[in-house]
Amino acid sequence: MNIENMVQIPAGEIVLRDEGTRTDWRVEVAAFRLAPHPVTHELYRSVRGEAPASPAGPGSAEGSADGSRTPVTEVSWRDAVRFCNLLSEASGLTPCYELGEGGPDAQDVRCDWAADGYRLPSEAEWEYACRAGTSGVRYGELDEIAWYRGNSGERVREVAGKAPNAWGLHDMIGNVWEWCWDLYDPGVYGPYRVFRGGGAYDPPRGCRASCRRKSHPTLRIDDLGFRLARSV
Repeated sequence: MNIENMVQIPAGEIVLRDEGTRTDWRVEVAAFRLAPHPVTHELYRSVRGEAPASPAGPGSAEGSADGSRTPVTEVSWRDAVRFCNLLSEASGLTPCYELGEGGPDAQDVRCDWAADGYRLPSEAEWEYACRAGTSGVRYGELDEIAWYRGNSGERVREVAGKAPNAWGLHDMIGNVWEWCWDLYDPGVYGPYRVFRGGGAYDPPRGCRASCRRKSHPTLRIDDLGFRLARSV
């Protein structure tokens, strides 16, 4: 069950910024592969046997009758890494994650970045891929690239319905937020993990390449999903 259309992302570097603390840091990014859109209900169900109920899922009024092409939401960070391992195993690949004892804080989860299986992108990988060589607030005109509060009807929409960035990645801005691997600031927020990208309910300020948000790894909400990455 390999995901054949993953996009090859070249090596490079990215400067990340935390607006709250007004700090910048530079990160080297190795070449990797990233899915062209978030994980859909269709893919999630094919691996897990079922998908979480959400306004964008089966029975939604938007798009396909069963909601199969909408991003899966109502998935926690732990749900996402567990899905990555299950998809890796189903595809004959080496799982990236050691899941530990399963405590709610998930701080015992470890990632083998050399494994060839599916994983979440790091925060640096995510922003680097989102920008695709650009340096502005976002990689295109908001209405052309994203579903957000101004055009979504406050509904999560089917994936790839808006223009991709220069590297062929859809929905990096808008539609649903996406979990990343990283802890946000463990000294202040403990186990909280980063998510990126903005969603269908957000104003333009939330739909920027640099916008960072965070929550506990058990959070499940109707505009937060995830996207698959693989190391090269």
